[in-house]
Amino acid sequence: MTMTDKPATPRPAPSAQAFVPFVSVDAMMRLVHRIGLPTALAQLTDRIEGDFRRWPEFDKTPRVAAHSEIGVIELMPTSDGTHYAFKYVNGHPSNTRAGLQTVTAFGVLARVATGYPLLFAEMTLLTALRTAATSALAARHLAPKGAKVMAMIGNGAQAEFQALALQAVVGIDTVRLYDTDAGATAKCVRNLAGSGLSVIPCTSAEEAVQGAQIITTCTADKRLATVLHDNMVGAGVHINAIGGDCPGKTELAPAILARASTFVEYPPQTRIEGEIQQMPAEHPVTELWQVITGQAAGRASDRQITLFDGVGFAIEDFSALMWLHEALGTETGAAQMLDLIADPDDPRDLYGMLMRSRPEG
Repeated sequence: MTMTDKPATPRPAPSAQAFVPFVSVDAMMRLVHRIGLPTALAQLTDRIEGDFRRWPEFDKTPRVAAHSEIGVIELMPTSDGTHYAFKYVNGHPSNTRAGLQTVTAFGVLARVATGYPLLFAEMTLLTALRTAATSALAARHLAPKGAKVMAMIGNGAQAEFQALALQAVVGIDTVRLYDTDAGATAKCVRNLAGSGLSVIPCTSAEEAVQGAQIITTCTADKRLATVLHDNMVGAGVHINAIGGDCPGKTELAPAILARASTFVEYPPQTRIEGEIQQMPAEHPVTELWQVITGQAAGRASDRQITLFDGVGFAIEDFSALMWLHEALGTETGAAQMLDLIADPDDPRDLYGMLMRSRPEG
């Protein structure tokens, strides 16, 4: 028998710290179904709000983006000094032509004290949940009181989550749908059947916004576009503009931004990626966390147009991963344990651990 034919020396049993919980797509779906989607969305909204209330405690930086002609790949890191989190996420609108997701993601949550990861998780589904929860949080603080009707322009992968989050958190009972792809609208109508929402498919964006107190725009094309024109937005409306999320991609006519009070997550990132990239650098914005903590005014009058220029920020992903980590504590067997961390008996002898695993002979 040659050296390569002989078995390796068995590795001593790793300690518990060598194993990191991994939440797969399947495990994430089981967890959401156990909790219930409306409850999960409401819990996430509250978790994000709690972290926004302690906004100054977090490290903040615009996401690190690698842009190409057809999409973007990004890293989104943050830390509150006790935990560190990052998300890897892409955005490739043309992927759907090949049967692929426009957005995919995974994330890591770690202890700052040791650097050891606590959790490794899929975040394609989790990002959809946290994006919807952030929209609901913005509407909770900025939308007209008693708003019941929402217009959803762009009926792709995010649409159902947005409608259900606004139902669970704000109490909307009607959603008016429009997409340039009638098939996307039909899909959304099917998926929201039985949700308790009155679902109205529309043939134009102009029709969709009629009677809506909340307008959500969430389209995928990576370009400067006008999904919502100035004459479509009346007094007293709240807009969640969440589709403009990279340089060169917008959805609103600049005249709307000139009339609206604009609220953002993190201005240095939003001015690069959000709707306000169309506006002068001095265009005034208010940070949403300041409204939540009472340091700044939100909706000041019934006729005010409020605009949440949401691009997605790392603190929201941190909140989502913390929510997931806590939820796993009550879900036995939900996560797969990965042997991810090298764990030598002597922390200084990584080489020795490797050599002891070599084939005998």
